[in-house]
Order: sequence, then C-alpha cells, then structure tokens
Amino acid sequence: QVQLVESGGGLVQAGGSLRLSCAASGSIFSVNAMGWYRQAPGKQRELVASITRGGRTKYADSVKGRFTISRDNAKNTVSLQMNNLKPEDTAVYYCNAAYSDNYYYDWGQGTQVTVSS
Repeated sequence: QVQLVESGGGLVQAGGSLRLSCAASGSIFSVNAMGWYRQAPGKQRELVASITRGGRTKYADSVKGRFTISRDNAKNTVSLQMNNLKPEDTAVYYCNAAYSDNYYYDWGQGTQVTVSS
C-alpha cells in the first residue's frame, strides 16, 4: 500500500504563499488523478485541486487563480503552490487519489496551514 507524507505547511500572513509537497512511497500512476484536500475545523474534507496522470488540472472555485497543483511522476510527488493565501484557507491539507472510483490510499497525517489576518 502506498504511503503518503505531506509537508510544507506553516503559519503565514494573509497574502502570503506556501508550497506543499506530497511524497508517495510507491507509484501513484495507477490512479486516475491525485488531489489535494483540506479540512477546516468543524467542516468536511473538501477537494481543492486535482491533477490527472497526463497533467490536466482542476480547481475548486475558492482557490482558482491562487493555487497551482503539479506532479512529478518519476519521483511520485505532488505539489501545491498556494499564493495570495486567505484566512479561510486555514485547514489541514492532505493529498490522496482523486476521481478514482472512490478509491483512496490510506490518509496521511496532513500538514497544517494557518493564515492569519
């Protein structure tokens, strides 16, 4: 089973930037797409960005134009560049499979992103 490890979170002021990384212990090529999810306190986990094996991307409206997802298939990594961060982006961020018939790897611990106003 592929293990996912997220990193790169932290505390940043509104308007700032962070780059999240997700390292997989094995190939992530077997799923249709990989995604970044986030879960804020008291809210459900939501998919904010996804990228297919071929590099096609999709974003939630709330992050469109501010976040950029990328992947390196050779290194089995997925990244999320987050610019112009807002307090409402505060959440724990996770990477996992997306649009893959409800298949998910075991969830990692995630990485905390906190945006202060």
